[in-house]
Amino acid sequence: MDVTELYEQIILDHSKHPKGAGLREPYDAEAHHVNPTCGDEVTVRVSLDGGKIRDLSYHGEGCSISRASASVMHELVQGAELEHTLAIQEAFQAMVTGRGQVEPDGELLEDAVAFAGVARYPMRVKCALLPWMAFKDAAARAVSGGEA
Repeated sequence: MDVTELYEQIILDHSKHPKGAGLREPYDAEAHHVNPTCGDEVTVRVSLDGGKIRDLSYHGEGCSISRASASVMHELVQGAELEHTLAIQEAFQAMVTGRGQVEPDGELLEDAVAFAGVARYPMRVKCALLPWMAFKDAAARAVSGGEA
């Protein structure tokens, strides 16, 4: 199996068996984002415990890329330091918007590197980014006490 097939398998697995799916309470803030291009939607809830993500839950409707991206995001940020999760979000965003010119940091992104190929498909970049942008928005709201 070559690396492209491995990445495709990671995305398919996360799409079919999403980790962390389902909105949970309690939460400190939530954000609902929509991709008007394709109709994908996601709601992300963040619960903080000091500087850590105590819980990240989400509900999404959309393509396999957006569903898989939300699942991988959950695995990467659940229980992690908020500062670290924002570094992951920035690295993911740079990777998928980099038109294939950004070398992904596999150590930081772990399974999220599977989305590196999305950068070659501009219409899919928004699909992959949707849950991550909602997470960034919800995290900012949680830090500011629900306002953003």
